[in-house]
Amino acid sequence: MKRRISVIGLGYVGLPVAATFAGARQPVVAFDIDTRRIGELKRGHDRTGEVDAAALEATTLMFTSDARDLRTADFHIVTVPTPIDASKQPDLEPLRKASATIGSILKKGDIVVYESTVYPGVTEDVCVPVLEKVSGLKWKVDFNVGYSPERINPGDKERRFDNILKIVSGDAAETLDVVDAVYKSVVTAGTHRAASIKIAEFAKVLENTQRDVNIALINEIALICDRLGVDTQDVLNAAGTKWNFLNFRPGLVGGHCIGVDPFYIAHKAEEVGYHPHVIHSGRRVNDGMGVHVANRVARNIMRRATGERPVVTVLGVTFKENVPDIRNTRVVDIVRELEDFGITVQLHDPEADGDLLKEEYGLELTPLDRLRPADAIVVAVAHKPYREGGWTLLRPLLKPSGGFVADVPALLDRASIPAGVTLWRL
Repeated sequence: MKRRISVIGLGYVGLPVAATFAGARQPVVAFDIDTRRIGELKRGHDRTGEVDAAALEATTLMFTSDARDLRTADFHIVTVPTPIDASKQPDLEPLRKASATIGSILKKGDIVVYESTVYPGVTEDVCVPVLEKVSGLKWKVDFNVGYSPERINPGDKERRFDNILKIVSGDAAETLDVVDAVYKSVVTAGTHRAASIKIAEFAKVLENTQRDVNIALINEIALICDRLGVDTQDVLNAAGTKWNFLNFRPGLVGGHCIGVDPFYIAHKAEEVGYHPHVIHSGRRVNDGMGVHVANRVARNIMRRATGERPVVTVLGVTFKENVPDIRNTRVVDIVRELEDFGITVQLHDPEADGDLLKEEYGLELTPLDRLRPADAIVVAVAHKPYREGGWTLLRPLLKPSGGFVADVPALLDRASIPAGVTLWRL
């Protein structure tokens, strides 16, 4: 029997999932509690840039913020955020609310599949009780659940939902068969059937935690290189000539995955009595890189102090290049630290939504042609315009006498440094 799909949460993950199923001419209800978001999507505009207007118009998606519309579906996919709170503990409230919404319309025979990143046990121990309580139905008797972790990479035009191998799991063999078949109907890369829901949950947080720890090692190497006065990129390029060297690069580690997921593993580990030393150590290193960059810039500016309040231009504020996503961006750490030094900071970003940035962080963007000549520039994000513009773009943004440039993603040509400019990079 062909399943009727609903997708709950239409962010960077949910919208591509919904659009892909709808593109296969399957009936899809696309639900989000954000009425502004629903309005934009109905008008063919995706603020995340993941699905273009033509693709939206070509689908059979039913966009709605009314939970009652979910009743027409029998296979519900949950793709809501799973952030951390101020204490860096998992914040499962969006997941609980989504489960309650589904519970309000859940009926016998329905399957609920969670894609949101969680620690092992959340689907069965946290979500299922909410579904049962709100619906009045019994798990494994009246409805079933599965888990299939999202692997979408925002801004990546090559690796998309339909061509990334999909991990699938279910609470029973029959459930797994259905979940597997539903995803295989649109995912050309195929599926991997995990032995249990907990294993699928753990696999997801492990993927991003492994990356976080590897980047932390290279960030620590960058800190050591800085003290030794050698260039990190030169060291990595030399080491990279060995066939089994892993090509990780230093930088700011933010976003909704790598900068968050390790805390989910750590939370569960500590809950069962184990303190994850390596995971916590990696997080400390990566969370400290923004402050390190800011301190390096501030020290250089202070050496050139003229009595006027110094100005620093920060180029890029999103958590990664060529996307508008500002969630958990570590560029904010650079800005806050520079401001603590009494430095005036002006921000530019060709991708970020200025209204969302102001709402989330209280920061404002400045158009390129209105930037004041700066004492220093921090290239924080390797957006395409910055990479293509290079020194031609950057040099006029500094004061005529020159200045300091901190090239965090190492995108500038060292062989073409303009006169009067000092270049530093991670």
